[in-house]
Amino acid sequence: MTPNEYQRLAMTTLNPSLEKKDILINGVMGLCGEAGEAIDIVKKHLAQGHELDREHLIKELGDIAWYLAETATALDVSLEEVLQGNIRKLKKRYPEGFSVQDSKERDRDDL
Repeated sequence: MTPNEYQRLAMTTLNPSLEKKDILINGVMGLCGEAGEAIDIVKKHLAQGHELDREHLIKELGDIAWYLAETATALDVSLEEVLQGNIRKLKKRYPEGFSVQDSKERDRDDL
């Protein structure tokens, strides 16, 4: 499945009564909420002695993907464009792959 196929299929479950700005708000809030659920799973593993609940974490990653697709949809951009733009930014930031030095010296305007 391509990112754009995922976006198209996932957005069949988008609430059709939402206006564009509400889709954007819901998408960004959903990303934050789902990221919080993901970190809670990791926190329980690292700080509370739980086994890492890998399956639950994978499900939360899926929820994050859904909200990412919703946010991209609100911006009228494809997931593929978002992902390609991120790779361009990473290649510019770390042309030879990650290095601590590049991380420390990177241009703050390159966010």
